Amino acid sequence: MGALRGTSLAAVAIVVALTATACGGDEDKAGDAAKGAGTGAAAPAQAPAGAEVKAGGQLAVRQDATLGPVLTDAAGFTLYRFDKDTAKPPTSNCDGDCAKAWPPVPAADAKAAAGTDASLLGEVVRKDGTKQLTVAGWPAYRFAKDTAPGETKGQGVGGTWFALAPDGKKAAKTGEGAQNGNGNGGYGSGDGYGGAGGAAPAALPGLSVAKDPKLGDHVVDKNGMTVYRFKPDTAWPMVSKCTGDCLAKWPVVEPVDKANTKGITERNYLVLDRPDGKKQQTIDCWPVYTFTGDKKPGDTNGQGVGGTWYAVAPDGKLITLQ
Repeated sequence: MGALRGTSLAAVAIVVALTATACGGDEDKAGDAAKGAGTGAAAPAQAPAGAEVKAGGQLAVRQDATLGPVLTDAAGFTLYRFDKDTAKPPTSNCDGDCAKAWPPVPAADAKAAAGTDASLLGEVVRKDGTKQLTVAGWPAYRFAKDTAPGETKGQGVGGTWFALAPDGKKAAKTGEGAQNGNGNGGYGSGDGYGGAGGAAPAALPGLSVAKDPKLGDHVVDKNGMTVYRFKPDTAWPMVSKCTGDCLAKWPVVEPVDKANTKGITERNYLVLDRPDGKKQQTIDCWPVYTFTGDKKPGDTNGQGVGGTWYAVAPDGKLITLQ
């Protein structure tokens, strides 16, 4: 009987352990992969050493719904520029591990996209002696996390990486950001959402992913408002420590059908039944909120408030960027 009882307890412990692992067992890593890539930090998982170098080939221009005209390689992959580089003179400052996350586009065989100024294409000799394509003097790169044509996961990473427009400036829709002579701008009102005047994009899903120059990919609600997490909360057990007056400033995100989301992690996408009777959406078991201090889509005024409130990455982790 004693042995049987011990076996039963062990089985229960295993179930609890497995459940705990499923809900938040792997906690946040401050300064996530996007932050590391944005600063040129190591990202060996993205592009192993010795990976095949892909030629640019016949460049093309893709009309992106958010960014407007974007320059791509022959395979349709987005090309990017790095704010820490220079165009006059052309200089690349992305080497070593940075170049694994942001593979330089070789100058050889690159041909101007139809309807663009071929004279804007050039080359720069990198520190390793290879020649990299430049557009209006700006060295061109791909992003290792873009795994399919048309993706723009590198847009805004670290506040330093931006998709290339055909003229070498930062891609931005007409009227949604001044593209001045040195290529600054491209985010319009500076709200990080790419919309002039902070207007919410039409027909957003209940929860989706937006890009911010500083935060990178982060979760927003159906109105385009930034979604946050509270550090004192726990994922296992799922508990919200924001109650009373706290909720007046940080309203809960109400339950959103999984089918009405785009780009976020669906693992452990659960609803929390709060003691106050409200139902709250969680992402990977973490309760999520919005902030009344954000007045328009793209605002991130809640980021870092009190050292406890942070925007949420698509996988449910905190975006601390410290």
